[in-house]
Amino acid sequence: MGCSVLVLTIIASTLGGLVFGYELGIISGALPQLQAQFHLGCVQQEAMVSALLIGSLSASVIGGWLIDRHGRRTSILLSNLLILGGTIILTTSISFLALVVGRAIIGFAMSISSMSCCIFVSEMVAPERRGLMVTLYEVGITVGILLAYAANYVLSGVQAGWRYMFGLAIIPSLMQLVSIRFLPQTTGTSEGLVTENDSQQSDRLAGEMSNQHPTEQVKYSVFDLFKTKDNMLRRTAIGLGLVLSQQFTGQPNVLFYASTILFSVGFQSNASAVLASVGLGIVKVIATLLAMICSDKVGRRSLLIGGCTVLAIGLILTGFLCRQSVIDTTKQCTSLEPHSNLTSPAENQENMGNILVNQSTPSTGRETHDSNISSHSEDMYKWIIFICMMTVVSAFSVSFGPMTWLVLSEIFPKEVRGRAYSFINCFNVGANLIVTFSFLSITDVIGLSGIFFVYGVIGMAAVVFIYHNMVKV
Repeated sequence: MGCSVLVLTIIASTLGGLVFGYELGIISGALPQLQAQFHLGCVQQEAMVSALLIGSLSASVIGGWLIDRHGRRTSILLSNLLILGGTIILTTSISFLALVVGRAIIGFAMSISSMSCCIFVSEMVAPERRGLMVTLYEVGITVGILLAYAANYVLSGVQAGWRYMFGLAIIPSLMQLVSIRFLPQTTGTSEGLVTENDSQQSDRLAGEMSNQHPTEQVKYSVFDLFKTKDNMLRRTAIGLGLVLSQQFTGQPNVLFYASTILFSVGFQSNASAVLASVGLGIVKVIATLLAMICSDKVGRRSLLIGGCTVLAIGLILTGFLCRQSVIDTTKQCTSLEPHSNLTSPAENQENMGNILVNQSTPSTGRETHDSNISSHSEDMYKWIIFICMMTVVSAFSVSFGPMTWLVLSEIFPKEVRGRAYSFINCFNVGANLIVTFSFLSITDVIGLSGIFFVYGVIGMAAVVFIYHNMVKV
């Protein structure tokens, strides 16, 4: 493969990840403005966030067939056009329904794009460089999230700033649309794109060598994913275990509700909460770059086990600290119901701050002194919690973030790779949908402390699963 084609492949894949990350992160800052303008209750806020995932789940059902039948390049081009259409709907929306439809269209496109880009790159590069190249997609995602958080901060005080937040996604989408047109088409049966070592590496990841000769062409159907032949069932189990662990450790909520979570733990203004989320984005980019460098040297399994262990510890510690905090973290949902008289983001944040502080500050004869102590304690806890969240984001970015999709791009034969990706992505998005749609409601019942404890326990279980089911690679 020529150098120019390689460069264009890297650019197209990274831009695809950038768009994906931007769409994931932008709702964090847009949600407070949307809540104020459209008077959204908790269920409506969750629906706004989850619409992206509903569209993505729909794409997962047919995406594998589309990718294997019409090729990776065509699928990416289609996703670009859909993202442009969805963005136009969002930026011109005048109703809650239009917002949900626009987000769902973009979610559909993002799912097609993510599957296509990872498979496309894995088939265009040699196995010894695959870890680096596929991880570039995750780098694009983290940069996109960072740019989204930065846009949230810059536009947080702008009237109807959410329209500009959504509209900025057009720029990288157009750039990818142009770059992908100069790349060759690939399909699941393209010759010369995947070497014989690819099959051998797939078998090693699954736990033992395939009985099939490397050069022998085998026809697979989606039903073969559930058969013991060539360890397909075990490969499928590993893929499902990784994506379910990835979602049920709560990372989607850290992305989607970053500003909301940070506000709940003490960042008592929209601007400060969004700015703190920018810090999370920066840490995520740095950690992903580290994973990109180490993926081919340290190994997928080692990064998954190490990162997931740190992730679980960080989640449990965050839950403990939220429990010790004097801030009431269970009122985030009920205080933002549409019956509230709050009419602007600024008023929302100011009144919310008063509610949270008043609910947790005792009234005594030493009111001023106790208030100073309480304020100092709140400041200390919020920054410690913020550091823990940075640790969680970093650990995810060197483990589940890039490694899950890298492993999935390697463990399945190329003839069925698109459909396998699609099948597993259905569970990935379905789990994401459950975790995201229930977050505010569950937090209102058990608080941030309880939900972070649950995520941490699941993280520990994921470490055990990875240790026993993945061989060292």
